[in-house]
Order: sequence, then C-alpha cells, then structure tokens
Amino acid sequence: MKVLVTGHHGYIGSVMARFLHDAGLTVAGIDTFFYEGCDLLADRIDLASARGDVRDLTADALTGFDAVVHLAALSNDPLGDLNPRWTHDVNLNGTVSLARAAKEAGVPRFLFASSCSMYGAADLGELVTEEALAGLADDDFSPVLMRNATVYGVSPRLRADVVLNNLVGWAFTTRTVKVLSDGTPYRPVVHVEDVARAALGLLKAPVDVIHNQAFNVGADSENYRVSELAEITRDTVPGSTIDYAVGGGPDPRSYRVDFGKFWRAFPEYRPRWRARDGASELLDAYRKANLDLDTFQGDRFVRIARLKLLIDKRDLDDDLRWRQAAGARR
Repeated sequence: MKVLVTGHHGYIGSVMARFLHDAGLTVAGIDTFFYEGCDLLADRIDLASARGDVRDLTADALTGFDAVVHLAALSNDPLGDLNPRWTHDVNLNGTVSLARAAKEAGVPRFLFASSCSMYGAADLGELVTEEALAGLADDDFSPVLMRNATVYGVSPRLRADVVLNNLVGWAFTTRTVKVLSDGTPYRPVVHVEDVARAALGLLKAPVDVIHNQAFNVGADSENYRVSELAEITRDTVPGSTIDYAVGGGPDPRSYRVDFGKFWRAFPEYRPRWRARDGASELLDAYRKANLDLDTFQGDRFVRIARLKLLIDKRDLDDDLRWRQAAGARR
C-alpha cells in the first residue's frame, strides 16, 4: 500500500509516518516545513518527502497512491483567533480541494484527521469540512473521519500547547503543574502512537467497514477531568505541586466521548497507552532534552508563537505561504 501523509513533519505526522513505514507501508510525505528546526528528538526514518502546500496539490501529484492520510492543518483555537481566514482557507478549503484532487486521481481512501472537540464547544469549521468530504463519497472514493481525542505523547516535533504535554512541561521546568481553568472540564486524551495505530487499522480495513464513516479515536477509560490529568502529572514529576489559576473558571471545551464504535470495528488496534504512562514518557523525554522554561514556552514548541515569528520575519506572507526569498533559503 502506497500512502501519502500530509503534514508528515508535524507533531502527529512525524510519528504517523514512522509507524506506517514500520508496519510495511510505502509512505511519502508533503509538508510546508513551518516547524523545521523545532525538534525535540531526531527522526528515525528518512522517507520520500516534498515541500509543498496542500492547497496547491493537483490530481497529477496524487496519482498512484492507494490512500491519503490528511493531517496538515492549522491546529488550535488561538491560531483561528489570530486570523480566521487562514483556518477557513487551510482547514476547510484546503482539505476539500485535496480530497477532490485525490478522488480525481483515483485514490480510493482518504483519512481526515478531525477532532473530538466538536462534541464540546463545537468547531463549525470541522463540521462543515466533514460534511463536504461525506458529499464526495461514492463507490470509488471512501472518506474516513478520524475524530481524535486530545493527543499527547512524545514526538520528534513536540507540541507544548496540548493539555498533558503542557502540564508535564510546566511541572518539569518549574515544579508547578499550571492549570488555567478550575480543573472541572472533561478532556478525553489519546497517545500520538495510538492515533497512528488507529490510522493503520482504518487503512487496512475492508472498504465496507470504513466507507464514509466517522470514528472517535481513543478509549473510554481515557476520559479525564483536567484536574485528574494535573494529579497524574503531580504524581509523575517529583517535587511538583498543582497551581490553579486565580479566577480560572470552567473551560467551555468540556466533553466526554464514547469510543466503542472504533473498538468494536478494530479490536486488534485498541489504544495501548494510558495517560499516566504517557506522562512518564514525556518526563523522560524532557529530561533527555534538558528542557528549560524559555524553550518550552518559546517558538519551537508552541505553534502560534512559531507562526508569529515567521510572519514577523516576513518569511510568510498574508496567506501563510512562504515568500520567495524565504523559500529559496530552504
């Protein structure tokens, strides 16, 4: 099976590409490389990859692939608040354009990395994108919607702005588990390797099992309150204490999710990680990287900080595309 992973150089993508490669698939990647040099760990594999923007891909570029795993996106609420047009252009228009090109090229399967957050403070953009993809389904083209829980875990390209990675990072660098809400919201979490494991199951499944279906990716046991994740972090990082923000209220993004549909369809690909194990893994990685607070909070691991830096340096234009001079340096 020949698979194209978009966003293969990102947080999930750099784990996904390795996992699928190790499972025996032929993997190629395409990425904007916005986060080049923002490494926590070295990549373990070298795969065929290209620099490019998914908004520009045509059917010719996708010919010969058996599936697309689409991860490339602007990935959190602050980015959308910074410029809503970017999120609409990349996450909605870019995804639909890519799916249409894949369908035209005869790619039979299209996995779209969506999010369980639509069950909380609903992301209308994700809902519209899912509806558009579902409308493309036919006998020869199968969109599959992966509604991932909040992802955590070690990756060559760390994200410090997702909940468990963030809590462990604060605890390691300051010995304080910093909680910005009152801790009551629920947040289902899933390890980045378990997302890759789920994708492998969806890629290998018979078409009638996955055709135009949505699957919540995670485990029922991994629905936690933020306060519970903070307690896991405190117990994992020696000498740390929990600090709830003064005046921090309940986060509206609170949701518990039923993951039974995926488990019933793919019992052999059930998640293998628990949050407590993931916290220990993160602590070990932070120790090995000798992570300090400035680096943890800086533009290497916080997505919005990185994009603001590239914009301020005028490496990116107003449409979040590399300027010619910046691209030539890479």
